Amino acid sequence: MRLFSLVFLPVCAASITSTGSTILLNNVPYYISPHFVGNIALEAHALDNIDSVSGFAPVSVLPLGTQPDDISGVFTSCNATDDVFQPGFSQLILNETQSLSNLTTQKVEVAGQGTSTVASYTTKSRVPEGPYLLDKTTSNLHQAYRLYDDFAGTFTEALLDNNDGTFQVLSAKVASSATLSIGVPSRLYYKPSKERPLAGVRIAVKDIFSLAGVKRSNGNRAWYHLYPPSNVTAVAISRLIEAGAVIVGTQKLSQFATSEVATVDWVDYHSPFNPRGDGYQDPSSSSSGAGASVASYDWLDAAVGTDTGGSIRSPAGVNGVFGNRASHGLVSLDNVMPLSEPLDTAGFLVRDPALWDKLQTVMYGSNYTSLASLQPKYPVNIMTVSYPDSSTKAGRLLNDFATALAKFLGGNVSTLDVASAWTRSETNLHANLNFTESFNITYPVLTGKGQDNLTNQFFADYASLHDGRRPFVNPSPLARWAWAANYSWDEALQNKTMFANWFNGQILPSVNDPLQCSSSLILYAGKTGTQAPRNRYDIAPPSPFTGFSAARMSVFSGCPDFIYPVGEVSKFSNLTNHDEKLPVAVGILAAKGCDGLLARLAMDLVGEGILKIPQVGGSMSGEPILF
Repeated sequence: MRLFSLVFLPVCAASITSTGSTILLNNVPYYISPHFVGNIALEAHALDNIDSVSGFAPVSVLPLGTQPDDISGVFTSCNATDDVFQPGFSQLILNETQSLSNLTTQKVEVAGQGTSTVASYTTKSRVPEGPYLLDKTTSNLHQAYRLYDDFAGTFTEALLDNNDGTFQVLSAKVASSATLSIGVPSRLYYKPSKERPLAGVRIAVKDIFSLAGVKRSNGNRAWYHLYPPSNVTAVAISRLIEAGAVIVGTQKLSQFATSEVATVDWVDYHSPFNPRGDGYQDPSSSSSGAGASVASYDWLDAAVGTDTGGSIRSPAGVNGVFGNRASHGLVSLDNVMPLSEPLDTAGFLVRDPALWDKLQTVMYGSNYTSLASLQPKYPVNIMTVSYPDSSTKAGRLLNDFATALAKFLGGNVSTLDVASAWTRSETNLHANLNFTESFNITYPVLTGKGQDNLTNQFFADYASLHDGRRPFVNPSPLARWAWAANYSWDEALQNKTMFANWFNGQILPSVNDPLQCSSSLILYAGKTGTQAPRNRYDIAPPSPFTGFSAARMSVFSGCPDFIYPVGEVSKFSNLTNHDEKLPVAVGILAAKGCDGLLARLAMDLVGEGILKIPQVGGSMSGEPILF
């Protein structure tokens, strides 16, 4: 009798997860989401002669109740309003019916599209209208994401919402040179409502905000590789998501949100490209990716940044878009990398002031009063600080704006010298203290020591993993930390508080009328079209930003400070050997808590033609971007 023994060999389990796939449809690149939005039932032969690739067929879902005669009009509207939809999705048109017994398939002529197949379908879950990829094997519908090249180099990662409170990297690549590909879903999938006012609004996020499932860099390679993905989403971003916003990716910043000069200071990552002018101007920092992207991409609606000493306002100014430093404390910055908690704020860079107001309404919640549907009583007192005269083109633009603003408000313009106002003992208990000495190092101390806890933990964690080594850090943050180590945090914070109490009480107090809110408006020169080419090497080593400037008023007082792009000036570029246009911007302050007033004012000034909505491109009027 022959005996057999059975030997059980170990089985290697394979973990296979779809991360989506990419296709070209009429030479336009698309990403097929791995998540399906619905399963449908069709007539047996509905998919006959329908082109597909890897089992996926491009289809269109019609709005519920669409009649055959309405299809041409629906497609005309889709082509006009949505950058994801195109004729390639019209070969099979899906129209929902309520019963399996009513399934039909027919041919129709669609104006501008040719002959299409219209098939009725049933589903257990409502599928929004728009373009989809139908898996012919499973009958699952997958959302279509159009892929765009981040040619300005503004993103750190492209993201896909997993619809469970987490994100994953959107793994797709189109032909491009050393840049990421960003996927955007069809705008047709989303219908704004009272509960979801930002439905479908595409937003990018500065890479210091935590997003569940996403690794953060803070602009530092060692940080990115040292720590795991976040398990929470910052409150400021979760509010946007709950209101329907679509987060498309995280964006570059200067390292640890320190001010850095393009090329010479950016070591770990390459600075984004400012699209304006000759295309090689510094995009400023620290919200560099945010400013450059909003000025470059019409498929991106807004970007979230932070402003501690100018990190939103400066990129907004040099990239020619709107940007706001919010009143301090309007939204929690938990799970956001701090630079200096007494000074840190979160805000937006946008092209459209109406959207700006909606974004702030959502992010700031009950701390924000929107005046979009009300009639404000604007303050008539306008003060200018360190304002240029009209001897230059930029100066004329800024003074023309001040004159037009005063006429619109029915007010008057006067000059404010902040340092001189400080010495008036009748309005200042600390008038005996020298203004320059009191505030010369307040900002660099508060920012230089504001990351002590963060960096100490970072260095310790890195050392424990790498045999006591230190991680690489760019020159600028290293210089800031080293310089501030010799100074007192408490003294700097005391000086900041002293300024805030005086400024908010005597210079720019609020008024007890929510329709006016602020006693005055203060203007200063945000940007004057000055060239800052990125191919420079004659830069001094990084040093702290000492002294007081007009842009520090809001930093120390906590009041809102908004950047409005007012126009452009032509400057000769040695790079192109041509005159190129560079943005000019004004900074405008209102009393603390009066953010909604400045958002509404931007909308009104656009309506009056005093301001223009900036376009994407090489200029604010939409000229081609130079490469």
